[in-house]
Amino acid sequence: MAKFAVILPAAGKSTRFSDKEKKPYAALDGRPVWLRTAELFVSRADVCQCILVIDPSDEEMVKRKYGANMAFLNISLVHGGSERFQSVANALKMLKDEIEFVAIHDSVRPCVTSEMIDRVFQQATKSGAAILALPMTDSLKRGSITEPVIIEQSLPRERLWLAQTPQVFSKEIILKAFENVPKGATDDSQVVEATGAKVSIVVGSSSNIKITTIDDLFLADSILKSRPKPKANASVHPFADDMFR
Repeated sequence: MAKFAVILPAAGKSTRFSDKEKKPYAALDGRPVWLRTAELFVSRADVCQCILVIDPSDEEMVKRKYGANMAFLNISLVHGGSERFQSVANALKMLKDEIEFVAIHDSVRPCVTSEMIDRVFQQATKSGAAILALPMTDSLKRGSITEPVIIEQSLPRERLWLAQTPQVFSKEIILKAFENVPKGATDDSQVVEATGAKVSIVVGSSSNIKITTIDDLFLADSILKSRPKPKANASVHPFADDMFR
């Protein structure tokens, strides 16, 4: 069985999230978003390391509120940088020697399923690099920089995909890629692509949403409540949902 590390970036400023809490720490059906996300990975036999990347200014709060959870689930804390790629780079420095593959997953994508994770992990072990993504179905328009915005061009959507996470890479590939991060890269896959490595696409789901706004939080709550509740097992941690209400 291949050994995976999971990196959960949670160091963003949440500027578009109008709430008293930053989005990774907002309550989602009784538990913080980041914890619901982390639980999907730490319960897996193939995940040997889980790293939560946080804003240094949040460290005291995170340890106070979630220290017991993190200790029980064996989740490590790493300080993030001013950019996402600095945050991921900091986490990559903490990888255990035995790790073979690295999965980078937005801490605010709590609706990914075990089945999606299975498929992208499996493909990464075959090809060395794989991401979840959705084929583009909406019409694409390029707008002007003026106000009001005017359509300047309609773009073909064939062969276009919307990237999601997890994005999974062999340790060798991701470490090499982060030696020279290209300017303007918008996700970790783009950093890897810049080295010439081939990244496979695994079809994701429209339910695998990234929480950016309060409306997204409500939508994520609806998605999770619409799914059958998983059966409890011995690995479930002892902190009840009500602890975070």
